[in-house]
Amino acid sequence: MNTTRLAQRASSLRISAISLAENMRNGSFKSLYRGQGIEFSDVRDYLPGDAVRSIDWNVTARMGRAFIKQYEEDRELSVFLILDCSRSMGIGSSQTRLSAAQEASALLLLATEHNAGAIGAVFFDGKIQFACAPKSGRENTMTILSKLDKIDTRPESEIANGSVLPNAITGAAKLLKKRSLVFILSDFRSSHWEKPFATLAQKHDVVAVRITSPNDSELPNMGTVPFYDTESNQKSVFPTFSKRFKSEWREANQKRIDYWKEFCTKHGGFPLILSTEEDAVTCLQRFFKQRARF
Repeated sequence: MNTTRLAQRASSLRISAISLAENMRNGSFKSLYRGQGIEFSDVRDYLPGDAVRSIDWNVTARMGRAFIKQYEEDRELSVFLILDCSRSMGIGSSQTRLSAAQEASALLLLATEHNAGAIGAVFFDGKIQFACAPKSGRENTMTILSKLDKIDTRPESEIANGSVLPNAITGAAKLLKKRSLVFILSDFRSSHWEKPFATLAQKHDVVAVRITSPNDSELPNMGTVPFYDTESNQKSVFPTFSKRFKSEWREANQKRIDYWKEFCTKHGGFPLILSTEEDAVTCLQRFFKQRARF
C-alpha cells in the first residue's frame, strides 16, 4: 500500500463523503453538526427582549450600557479511528484483515478531510503504537496516513503480542474533548472491551467495524491440521475434514457475531461487518445510506 494508491482509491468515496456530511446534518448521527460546542464570538448592544442571562456584565460595567454575549456553534466534523494492528489482523484469504482495515481507515480519513473535519486516531496491537487527538488540516491528515501506510511493513520484532483493545478505547475517550464519530476497526478477538465500549458510546457515536474473513465461518477440507494462535502462542490440532467440527466451528463463530451485534446495539453503538472479500467503498457507502434513512 502507498499514499498515492490510497488517495486514488479514496477519490471514489467523495460522493459518499458528501452524502455522509449531509446525513449527519439531517440527524443520522447525534454527535455531529448539532452545535455541541458553543464558543464565544463577540458582544453587541442589548435590545429589548434579550435574555438577561446573556448580558456580559464585565463589558456592561466598563461601557456604562448593557451588552449581550454572542456565541457561535462549533460545527466542525470530528472523526476518530481506533485501528487494531494485532497479529490476528494479519490473517485473511484474498487480503488480510489488516489490509481491509487499513483501506477503510484511509477512506474515512480522506473523506473527513474532504468535509474539512478534524481527524484523530489510535493504532494498537499488544500495546498502543500511535495516538493523536482530532485536528483538522492537510498536515495532520498526511501524518496519520503516513503512519497508516507503514503498519504492514513493520518488522516482526515491533509487533507486540496480544491485543489492548480495551486500553485503546479508554485512551480514545480521554483524547476526545467533544462528541465525535468514532470508528473501531478490529476483529474484536480480544477480551474485556465491553465496558470501555459502553462508556465511550454514552458520549459519542461509535461504529464498531468488525473485520471478518471467510475462514472465520468456513474452513477448507485440509485433513487434520495444526492451528497456531499468533497472539497467545497456543497450538491445537483440528479435524477440518469432520462435518461435525465444521458445523461447530460455524456455529461458534455465529454466536460470537450475534453476541457482538447485540452488545453494540444495546449500548448505543452501530455494528458494521466488513469482510476481507468485500470492497471497502461499497461497504461504507451502504452503511452511510442506511444511516441516512433514520
